[in-house]
Amino acid sequence: MSHENYQSIIKTLHECMTACNHCYDACLKEEDVKMMVECIRLDRECADICSYLEQALGRGTPFVSELAEACAKICEACGNECQNHDHDHCKKCAEACLKCAEECRRLVA
Repeated sequence: MSHENYQSIIKTLHECMTACNHCYDACLKEEDVKMMVECIRLDRECADICSYLEQALGRGTPFVSELAEACAKICEACGNECQNHDHDHCKKCAEACLKCAEECRRLVA
């Protein structure tokens, strides 16, 4: 399947990566950074896997299912963690992550 067929998921991956990077940066500026450690850690993991999958799809990787499955799992974990926090950046990140996890699962199906 050519990368043109992946345009929707590529856009979603990019939006999720951007949301995670923003959340990561904003969490580092929170007053109680220690409370945000798991959120920050998962933001990094999620941004990295989304970026990697976006690039891999663009170059026609043969590992679509494997990478999308890992991405869905990490996005879901990040989204669930972000939902635990009341900060606006966390809420927006959770929404982007859970949407991305859902699209990745559709890619695997």
